[in-house]
Amino acid sequence: MNYTYILRCRDGSLYTGWTNNLERRLACHNEGKGAKYTRARRPVELAYYETFQTKEEAMRREWEIKRMTRENKILLIKQQEEAVKNK
Repeated sequence: MNYTYILRCRDGSLYTGWTNNLERRLACHNEGKGAKYTRARRPVELAYYETFQTKEEAMRREWEIKRMTRENKILLIKQQEEAVKNK
C-alpha cells in the first residue's frame, strides 16, 4: 500500500507527503529523521491520509494536495473526521 498524508505540526502548520509505510514515516518525522520542514515543528500528528495501490498514484495526489489552499486541506481533514465518526 501507498499513502498520501497530511500532518499537523506543533505550530499548527500542515505538511503533506507520501509513503509506503505510514506508521514508520510518522515515527521518522517525530524522531527528527523526516523532512527538514517537520524537524523544527515536532511533534507532528497524523491529520489525514488516503490509500493508493501504486506510488505513482500517491505521488500524484501529494502533488494535488500541496497545491491546495490551507482552507481546502482543512476541509479534507474535517471530511475524513466526519466520515470516521459516522461509521
